[in-house]
Amino acid sequence: MSALARLQPREGIIAMQSINITAINPLFMVALFGTALACLFLAIASLSKWHQPGAVYLLLGSLLYLVGTVVVTIAFNVPLNNALAIAKPDSTEGANLWARYLTDWTRWNHVRTIAAFGAALLLSVFKNLF
Repeated sequence: MSALARLQPREGIIAMQSINITAINPLFMVALFGTALACLFLAIASLSKWHQPGAVYLLLGSLLYLVGTVVVTIAFNVPLNNALAIAKPDSTEGANLWARYLTDWTRWNHVRTIAAFGAALLLSVFKNLF
């Protein structure tokens, strides 16, 4: 985002609108929601093996991914992207939205990144549970 932040609002809006269109593709959806399904399975499975060491790591890692990555994406990043999608790049409103978008989208993207990293660590702690 730092490279996009260096652009004038008009160019930044146009670039990000294009990125957002390109990003919505089958590979991205499989990566995001396929991992979410795997985490949902792991969370349920960890409860059935709760007595085994490491089950708590699987549950916490799965929930961290589901909430910190999927829920944050749906609840925060997608609405920001949708608002930007209808912004007029040459307008004052567009420029104002762009300034807020850069700050807000980057904040939530950092949350997603940290959550995904934390989930990967937790899920790796006890990989031999099953």
